[in-house]
Amino acid sequence: MPDNPWERALSQLHSTALRLKLPPKLIARLEKPDNVIEVSVPVEMDDGREEVFHGYRIQHNNLLGPYKGGLRFHPKVDMDEVKALAFWMTIKNAIVDVPFGGGKGGITVDPKKLSAGELERLTRAFTRELAPSIGPNVDVPAPDVNTNAKIMAWIRDEYSKIVGTDSPAVVTGKPVGEGGSQGRTEATGLGGFYTLMEIIELIGRKHRDLTVAIQGFGNVGSFLAGYLKDAGFTVVALSDSKGGIYVARGITDLQAVAECKEQSGKLAGCYCVGSVCDLSNMELLGGRDTSSAEVLELPVDIVVPAALENAITKENADNIQASIVLEMANGPTTREADDILGKKHVLVIPDVLANSGGVAVSYFEWYQNMHEQEWTREDVFRKLREKMEEATRNVYATSQEYDVSLREAAYIVALKRLAE
Repeated sequence: MPDNPWERALSQLHSTALRLKLPPKLIARLEKPDNVIEVSVPVEMDDGREEVFHGYRIQHNNLLGPYKGGLRFHPKVDMDEVKALAFWMTIKNAIVDVPFGGGKGGITVDPKKLSAGELERLTRAFTRELAPSIGPNVDVPAPDVNTNAKIMAWIRDEYSKIVGTDSPAVVTGKPVGEGGSQGRTEATGLGGFYTLMEIIELIGRKHRDLTVAIQGFGNVGSFLAGYLKDAGFTVVALSDSKGGIYVARGITDLQAVAECKEQSGKLAGCYCVGSVCDLSNMELLGGRDTSSAEVLELPVDIVVPAALENAITKENADNIQASIVLEMANGPTTREADDILGKKHVLVIPDVLANSGGVAVSYFEWYQNMHEQEWTREDVFRKLREKMEEATRNVYATSQEYDVSLREAAYIVALKRLAE
């Protein structure tokens, strides 16, 4: 049976709460969302008929500030997953020390089946339904699965019409030039890079020439790969849902690989020498195709699950040869796999720390909107680096103080902040 993310979240909460002897009142509040909002969203379709969609918003906890988290447009909505994601946002925001609580939500829909007009009407109708429950000081949504800057701009515009005043801070992840922040696109991958670099320094290792395999080559994985390569790491494997490539000596042209994937729709076969990316270069480069699952089991120093939940399970945890796992996806490691990796002395850098760069820069965007400021990309990256390095040092120091894993330490840091 698949690892239930909500049960996993509660298990981590309870084990950490027991260690810290947290007040029962706080535990009880964190065990369930503050609010579960469900709405019906009627939309006029292009053919004139009306279709009703199901929308939702989980507001987990606002002890530290407004609820914060993504909106996803997806046909399969697992409420346990969404509750867990909202909970993890509460934890993540506390770890990275931004004044937000946790939230998550979206609409049950396959947006690929909608025209641009239908998608905009759906988004605006959803905003009208959700408007009484969101706002710059109440709940600040952001992009998630199948949502983007354009959709956030529609939400901002519609909400502003409803409240009668321009409210750019009602959402983050907007286009630059429409209230969005410089650096938001790169933020999650860059934040993970800063975290990894700080951990490597804290444990006394040298990062140059460490080999890396990345499962997932979307926005997060692609930016992370670029930062790692530029810093002297050797990226040897990349994969997407259809497979990937493994080049033991290192993948030299990540930009060409990304362009090849864009053109062909898959990573497999993207062996690039100069501007030529095809299988005829595979032998020249000493590479081979690989599967998304195998990428995690390659003989490398660092593996990065940056795609799906439950990527590392009891079935494959023993096969992982890396000494460091950098979790860039949400919930990529099951509880049983975590135990196996711990016994193997694999250092797991947990998702709630590693991928919190995105929400850190979301906070920067919200702050700029609230104070009518516009920061440069350099300012954003400097502030992000400071946030991520401080959070990483706090988590690492806590792991040493309590003699626990980095995951347990991250929850200790977060729950202490929530208990203050």
